[in-house]
This record gives sequence, structure tokens and C-alpha cells, in this order.
Amino acid sequence: MGGGAPSRIRHDRYLAAEDLRPFVEHFWTVHWELTAQPPRAVSTLPHPSVHLVFDSQAGANLAGPSRARFQRELEGEGRVFAVKFRPGGFRPFLGAPVARLADTVVPGETVFGADFLALVEAIEAASTVDERVERIEPFLRARRGPHDPMVEVVSSLVDEIAREPGLTKVQDVASRAGVGTRTLQRLFSEYVGVSPKWVLQRYRLHEAADRLLAGTTDLATLALDLGYSDQAHFVRDFRLVVGETPGTYARRGREKSS
Repeated sequence: MGGGAPSRIRHDRYLAAEDLRPFVEHFWTVHWELTAQPPRAVSTLPHPSVHLVFDSQAGANLAGPSRARFQRELEGEGRVFAVKFRPGGFRPFLGAPVARLADTVVPGETVFGADFLALVEAIEAASTVDERVERIEPFLRARRGPHDPMVEVVSSLVDEIAREPGLTKVQDVASRAGVGTRTLQRLFSEYVGVSPKWVLQRYRLHEAADRLLAGTTDLATLALDLGYSDQAHFVRDFRLVVGETPGTYARRGREKSS
């Protein structure tokens, strides 16, 4: 790292109990202490997930799958405790198509009802992350709805998209699921909240970002590997979603790690 004040932003993850893992990818926390420093801008490329977020500054809200970059300016001191649901994993809690939450942030009580306010108080009163996890897991167990086998089917499909860079076409995903493309589109709207085409693009851009930070410089080959017909199309999509060109992103990443 270069010179300057040391980072006072900490991000940690915690696994959920075994019975909740089909629905919850993990719990995550962020704590920042910047009272003696200027505000810090943060930006991430979200996954197709729903998050239940308890924010000491912004309150307790449900954030649906976001097609835009997440951007926020951290200042002063604050903390966040949150649940990241697996893609498809929030459908049993919502009891409705997850597409209703796409690109939205709503108060938690609009989905969970008045009981959610008591949970917020319990989370705020907890002094450790373990205590927060202990208080939220029973709440989730009581509200996950009846068994739905499609949760595992859709979550597994998204897992395959995430871990296989060569999987780039909606038709190929539909074939693996043994359904037609229209049925796949309906399933993703119902359980994930966004289209399979969008999920494919998002994970391929995550793959591109990782490879750029690892030192990849051949953009033409990278574009072809990720299913793009040409480099220009890839650069356009990357800039539109990430907010900068692949070359600028790679240079900025190298500067941060130097």
C-alpha cells in the first residue's frame, strides 16, 4: 500500500446455519471509522441478490437485485449488518415474484410486517455480530414459507453461470435446466428478479473485472472468451456497467495494490 492514513473500513462475512444456507448466501458486515478523514467513496458491481440491510445511518431496508452499480459515500462512523440471500433464495420469504423488488429499496416492514420493527430493535441492541446472527436466524426460519423445490433448481443454475466463464448463452442455460428459453425467463423473473440474459452478462463482467485485475491485457481474446462477438461490444458493456473502460479499471486496480 502507498502512504497516507490507514484504512478504517472493515468488511467481514459469516455463514448462516446449515438449514438456512439454501436461502442465505452469507451474513456480511461493514464498519467504518472515518471521523478524522475525508469521506470515502465506495462502488461495487452487485450480484443478482436480495439484501436485507441494517444500516446505522440509513435504517433497515430490503434492497432488491440491482442492475446498476452500487455507489455510496462513507463518512463519520457507522456500521452495517446485512443478509445476502442466494439468487432465488428470497422468493419463499417474499411470497411473490422477486422481479417486484428489482432496482428498488423498500423498508423491511413492507415485506415482513410490523414484527420486523422488533427485530430491528434487537439487532441494534446486540453488541456483537454473533448476537445479531442469533437474533435474525429464528426470524428468518419462521418466515421462509413452505418448501419450494424450484429455489434449489434456480439457485443451482445461477451457481453454474457464476463458476463457468464459458457459459454465455441463454439457450445453453435453458438446455441444462431442461426447459425452453421462455420458461427459463419466467423462472428467473419469479425467483431471481432479473432475466437470465442479464445474469449471464453480470457474471461475465465480474469475470472480466477479475481477469483485468490479474493482469489480462488482451481485450480481444477476453471479449471472445466471455461470449462477445467483438471487442468494441465488450468495452461498451463494461464501461456502461462498471463506469469506466477496461483499461482504466485495470490501471486503477494496479495503483490500489501498489
